[in-house]
Amino acid sequence: MRLVFAGTPEAALPSLEAIAASRHDLVAVLTRPDAPAGRGRRLVRSPAVAWAEEHDIEVLTPARPREQSFLDRLEELAPDCVPVVAYGALVPPAALAIPRHGWINLHFSLLPAWRGAAPVQHAILRGDEITGASVFQLEAGLDTGPVFGSVAEKIGARDTLGDLLERLAESGAGLLVSVLDAIEAGTARAVPQVADGVSLAPKITVEDAEVRWREPAFAVDRRIRACTPAPGAWTSFRGERLKLGPVIATPDAPRLAPGDLLVEKSRVLAGTGTEPVALGEVRAAGRRAMTALDWARGVRIDAGEGLG
Repeated sequence: MRLVFAGTPEAALPSLEAIAASRHDLVAVLTRPDAPAGRGRRLVRSPAVAWAEEHDIEVLTPARPREQSFLDRLEELAPDCVPVVAYGALVPPAALAIPRHGWINLHFSLLPAWRGAAPVQHAILRGDEITGASVFQLEAGLDTGPVFGSVAEKIGARDTLGDLLERLAESGAGLLVSVLDAIEAGTARAVPQVADGVSLAPKITVEDAEVRWREPAFAVDRRIRACTPAPGAWTSFRGERLKLGPVIATPDAPRLAPGDLLVEKSRVLAGTGTEPVALGEVRAAGRRAMTALDWARGVRIDAGEGLG
C-alpha cells in the first residue's frame, strides 16, 4: 500500500523504521512544524523530520491539517492509508476521507483506557500494573474509533515515562505494521470499543509536574516517574525550581514533616505524607544534574529548610 506516515516525537521513530522496512511504500511523512525549545527558545525540527530528511522522504508540515494546500497535496499523493503515531494535531474530516482505508492510529494504552494526549503518564500516575498499545481507526471523536488490535505491557515498579514509552514504541511498531498488512490483505477487523472502562488522559503540564510533598510516598514516587523525562518533576528550594529524578521510599527512616530534609551519610531524605523518600538525581536551575548528596553538600542545607 501507499502510505503517508503522520508522527512527530521520538516515540514515532520505531514505527517509521518498521514501515520503511516493510513491503509498503512510504511516500511522505506528515509532522508538526518546527517548534521553539530550550532556554533560548530556538526552533527545533521534530525527530520525524530529521528521520525523513535522512531517508530522502518528502516532508509535510502544515500548521494545521485543514489547510487547503495540505489537503490538495495529500490528494495528489493518493495514499491508501495514513498510519499515525503521536502526530499532535486533530485531523479534520476532509483529511480523514482522502485515503481509501482512512487513518489508523497507534495509541499507547489499552483502549478505552486513557484516551487523550498523555496515556503513559496517567497510567503511571494512577498506579496501573498493566498498560499497552492499541491500533484503532481514527475518527472525529477523541480516540474513540474501533480497535484493530493491541499488545499488553507490564509496568515495572521503577519504570519512568521514558522507560515505558520506549518499550511501547517498539512493541507498538510491530503491531502497526501487522495491522497494515492485514488491511492490505483484506483480513483486518476493527472491533468497536466497549462503553465500560473509559478513562481520559489530558496533557500533563509543568504545573502538574510539581511534587506535592503532603501526598503519600507512593504518590510522590509515581508523579516523579510519570514526569521523567518530560515535562520533568520539580519542587522549589530557597525560592528556585529544583528538578527531581526518581526517588526511593524509605520505610526504615525516621518520620519527617512533608518537604522537610534530612541529610544522612549516604542519602538525602525528604518528608512526605507517609514515610520519607530518598532523593535521587537533582538539578538546580542553570546547573548540571548531580546526586542529591552532592547537591546537599554544595548548598549546605540549614536546619529547618525544606522543599516546596
